[in-house]
Amino acid sequence: MEKIDYKKKFKELYQPKGQPVVIDVPEMLFIQIDGRGNPNDENGAYKSAVETLYALSYAIKMMPKSGSIPANYFEYVVPPLEGLWWFSDGDEYDCNSKSKFNWTSMIRQPEFVTDSVFIAACDTVLRKKPHLDVSKAKLNSFTEGLCVQCMHYGSFDDESITLSNMKSFMTNNSLTSDINDLRRHHEIYLSDPRKTEKAKMKTVLRLPVKH
Repeated sequence: MEKIDYKKKFKELYQPKGQPVVIDVPEMLFIQIDGRGNPNDENGAYKSAVETLYALSYAIKMMPKSGSIPANYFEYVVPPLEGLWWFSDGDEYDCNSKSKFNWTSMIRQPEFVTDSVFIAACDTVLRKKPHLDVSKAKLNSFTEGLCVQCMHYGSFDDESITLSNMKSFMTNNSLTSDINDLRRHHEIYLSDPRKTEKAKMKTVLRLPVKH
């Protein structure tokens, strides 16, 4: 059976063009970790959260090699890292106010992942990487609904240009922002900033909207 790559199977979710589009995002399953603070802090909570998310995701992916195959398991590529971002004071998103960030860092999981599979992955990571705090992780179904999204090319610090285009698109299409406690500024990271030139980085930007 061919290995499933979510980025290729669901191109409308992960491969938008450089111009804004409207999309209705379906329910998906994620491992999520909440936190706050500057994501660039060398020893900060964000970097620890990302390490934990990848450790859990790969623990699930590699379960068959340990002789424990989850029901309905299939071969797949671990989906990209994603993030929800907001400010607790209700201020509008500003990528340059990093110390004020609240965030939910997350990685999509295959449909076969259940609570018991997730718990088994947590046990594996606790055993192999005891420095990671898996107690902060949660398995959660997340339905985003109607959004405007666009591919952002370049540095995270230049997102305001793409966001401005998205907001103009919203105005021109009679859409209004629907950011609230359940729906946030959303980013999907298709490039590894440690290995990719800033000018070549690709990030999906997604904003919840309503008519």
